[in-house]
Amino acid sequence: MHLLAIETSCDETAAAVLRGDAAVLSNVVLSQDEIHAPYGGVVPELASRQHIKSIGFVVHDSLAGAGVALEDIDHFAVTQGPGLVGSLLVGLSFAKGLAYYHKKPLIGIDHVQAHIQAAFLEHKDIPFPILALIVSGGHTSLFFLKKSLSFELLGRTRDDAAGEALDKIAKFLELGYPGGPVIQKLAEPGDPGRFEFALPRMSDRSLDFSFSGLKTAALRIIREHRLSKSDPRLPDFLASFESAVVRALLDNLSRAASRHDPASVLLGGGVARNRRLRTDFERQARRFGLAAYIPSPKLCTDNAAMVGALALTRIEHEKKGREKAFFLDLDAYPRMPV
Repeated sequence: MHLLAIETSCDETAAAVLRGDAAVLSNVVLSQDEIHAPYGGVVPELASRQHIKSIGFVVHDSLAGAGVALEDIDHFAVTQGPGLVGSLLVGLSFAKGLAYYHKKPLIGIDHVQAHIQAAFLEHKDIPFPILALIVSGGHTSLFFLKKSLSFELLGRTRDDAAGEALDKIAKFLELGYPGGPVIQKLAEPGDPGRFEFALPRMSDRSLDFSFSGLKTAALRIIREHRLSKSDPRLPDFLASFESAVVRALLDNLSRAASRHDPASVLLGGGVARNRRLRTDFERQARRFGLAAYIPSPKLCTDNAAMVGALALTRIEHEKKGREKAFFLDLDAYPRMPV
């Protein structure tokens, strides 16, 4: 069995072909960083227009790379949400057309849940229950999975996502886009203890996240100290801010681990490429005596292999003959369901 997966939730146009045993035969990702860099962030209309231009070529390349023809595809999968609605609709419409023409099932996939499933592409036997922290430019969420596909949302960002906060500080300092990788590079020689940041904490003791306060504090420090991209103190400031973001993430992870007693912890999403976060996440897991799982950097960013992996898992959990329940009555949802 072969499955073609499509991902267009934000500014990456991606397609992948997976075999029924979850072997990834191809995983093509076309980034739009150069298009959005002049604006310091993703411009939704530009993103959707570029998806329209690119999606046919990306799907063609994924099929060619896998050595599979469209006629050999048994299932189609596509990101249904959350994300930019214009971008989502491009991928969803393209996938619906393919499924309709070839009369094959179409499976709508949740983008954030797919980031969790990405870890299973490289680690087949992650022990349940799992505490999963997903960190990206648009999402910061904590999930608890008692078993496969049982996604219980424990906490989410109430304002800025962690990656969004990093991007905004990089934009304010005119450091470049995307901000996370730029900040990581410039912060490497810096002292993370040079500038103090108070960690945000929800007054209702929930596991939700908030990064608007950290962002505001960072902007205040920049103005008070008159920091610029040429200031010799910049590495210290960026290291301090990056460290504060990581501590805020792992503080919630620790509280969730104490409440829910997981067997393992999992990190995913685009910000999971950050070296400080990866290192401190593994250190935190060891402190709790838990196994830690992090996808390789290429599977942390938005990609279609993770979409296909979650689709295959859902197919496995369906009874034979019920695949037709996954068909063309799909619509995009730009926000994470409550």
